Formats: sequence, structure tokens, C-alpha cells
Amino acid sequence: MDILLNKESVKRVKASLDEFDKSIKIQVLDQTARTANDAAKALSCEVGAIVKSLLIKTDNTFILCLVSGDKRCSLNKLKKLTRKKDVSMANADSVKEHTGFTIGGVSPVGLKKSLEIMIDKKLSRFQDLYAAAGHPNTIFRVNLENLIKLTKGTVMEISE
Repeated sequence: MDILLNKESVKRVKASLDEFDKSIKIQVLDQTARTANDAAKALSCEVGAIVKSLLIKTDNTFILCLVSGDKRCSLNKLKKLTRKKDVSMANADSVKEHTGFTIGGVSPVGLKKSLEIMIDKKLSRFQDLYAAAGHPNTIFRVNLENLIKLTKGTVMEISE
């Protein structure tokens, strides 16, 4: 278990969380939280309370979209919001390169590169949110207000 907390990707998340608020702790799960459904099962919470961190490629940049686990990120809404023609899900290599995390453990904090972050409005339905902490078996609990402050993200209507 503690081995996971020593992983470089998890340490980056912990450093970001500690800088913001030392009371936000990383939780190590027995089961994988690779998907929103897996995470919800492991935490006994609603799938919608799981924050999916999705890297989106636009013409020449990347945006990290934080979307409720029971919703899909709307590429059409993103096209309108960004005024970009080419908007698609980033591939695994781009995810690793820009976030420093592998798919299934992408955290909204502790990113390798600075990214614009959009937070889906529908996350406001939940008091407690759970986001990946750099590995498929690590998460942290946060409320929406702190998620916004922590990520400096903008809340928008980006899901369907």
C-alpha cells in the first residue's frame, strides 16, 4: 500500500495538495479506481461524484476537462466554447506527456505541464467529490469549491 504513496506521480499530487491544504489526504484503495464505475464501487459512492480528468486536444493545445463520472464530456460544447474546429480526446501518449499521469490515474493537480482546466457544472450536484491522485489505486476527496481553487479551473457546461 505505502509503495503507491512513494510513486513519483502520487508524490506530485501530494505536494500540490499539501501546498493548498494539508487536511486533504490521499487515500489508497484496495481495488482499482481506473474507471469512474470502479472508483464508485471502491468508495461506495455515486458514480457522478467521481471526477474524471480527461485530456482534450484542440487545434494546437490541450485542455484538461474535469467531468462527473456519470456524464460524457461533450466535444461539441467544447468546440463552441473554445471556438476550435478540431477537438478530440487526447491519446495515451499525449496524456502521459502533458499530465505526467497514465490513463486511469490522471489527477487534476500535480500536472507535468500547465494546462487550461475546465470543470463541468454538473459536479456541483455532490457535496464530496473524489479525484484520482496519480495512480489507479489512489484518490483524494475534495469539495467543488476547493477543486476550483486547487486547479484554478473554470466551471462551465461541458458534459452531456
